[in-house]
Amino acid sequence: MSDILHAIFSTDGLLIGTIVPFLFVLTVVVFVHEMGHYLVGRWCGIGVTAFSIGFGPELFGFNDRHGTRWKLCAIPLGGYVKFVGDMSVTSSPTEDGSQQLTAEERRRAFHVQPVWKRAATVVAGPMFNFLLTIVVFAILFSIYGKTVMQPVVAEVRPDSPAAAAGFMPGDRFVAVDGTAIETFADLQRIVQGRAGDELVFVVQRNGEDVTLRATPELIEQEDALGNKIKVAAIGVVNNRELGEPRLVTFTPAAALAESVKETGHVIERTGQFLKRFVVGREDRCQLGGPVKIADMAGRAAKLGFEWLVQLMALLSVGIGILNLLPIPPLDGGHLAFYAAEAVMRRPVSERVMDAVYRTGMFLVLGFMGFVFWNDLFGC
Repeated sequence: MSDILHAIFSTDGLLIGTIVPFLFVLTVVVFVHEMGHYLVGRWCGIGVTAFSIGFGPELFGFNDRHGTRWKLCAIPLGGYVKFVGDMSVTSSPTEDGSQQLTAEERRRAFHVQPVWKRAATVVAGPMFNFLLTIVVFAILFSIYGKTVMQPVVAEVRPDSPAAAAGFMPGDRFVAVDGTAIETFADLQRIVQGRAGDELVFVVQRNGEDVTLRATPELIEQEDALGNKIKVAAIGVVNNRELGEPRLVTFTPAAALAESVKETGHVIERTGQFLKRFVVGREDRCQLGGPVKIADMAGRAAKLGFEWLVQLMALLSVGIGILNLLPIPPLDGGHLAFYAAEAVMRRPVSERVMDAVYRTGMFLVLGFMGFVFWNDLFGC
């Protein structure tokens, strides 16, 4: 019995070591996302009847002076904000719900608002996810700074794309596909998401610029959390002697600027991965669901709180991008309907919205099933 209790409640156990960090990360990301919807909706004059973290039976909650029910529910895998108007899944009022509203409630109902207010309220969720990432990175850069290395080749792996392309030790990267390279991390950021794409490299060799072409290939390596991942590489290695690592410190303003830049890179890499994944050019094992996220949260927590909040920042970007996909019932699906309404100057018919919603729900459920399969039986 003592062994079982230790496995569950110790800092390395299932509850404290994995479930608690997972719930912390997921709850913060979901709360920030839904708070975006809530704050912008309230700013637009839309009434809110419920703000929920989780789904299913309510565990506890309270009503505020505006009539909003704030609650925590039993299934902590998401959340929602329910606006006045008893909306259906297609963001339109149900017939019975509209008839039951008072005159004041109808004035504050979501479905009667101008299309720009509805769009602003919906897009605010993903935008707040991106803001969370910016804030987290800004704090980490302010506290810890950032270690950078010179983009110089110390070693070329035998039989690698770099060896075939003619790279040599001492080469200094200047640009990749027209993008200037200042640090070795810049090189890695561009190459790691371009497996199978021929890239044009400009390197400085003996004071002259040399143009080389190489196609990154997928290799398996271990990330900082101990996960086996596949990334693209050309086969060049940096070291401390040639890389000359140095710690860059930031003022609060500079840290904010750097965090915006870093968040942009994360958004770009995530979007690039999703596009390549759809056409079958990325490894399906890189996608995971709640089980994989929980495992990563546990690993990050063991390394330290700063690792856990970094994971939270990356997850927040992923949640933001996924919600912007133009697929109902995601936020991007609603935005697509609002864009069509703005162009046609009338709402999309309920029949069309219902049909598109059903298709979108099928796709979302299929994706959820896919990542759960990856979690439990996949890679």
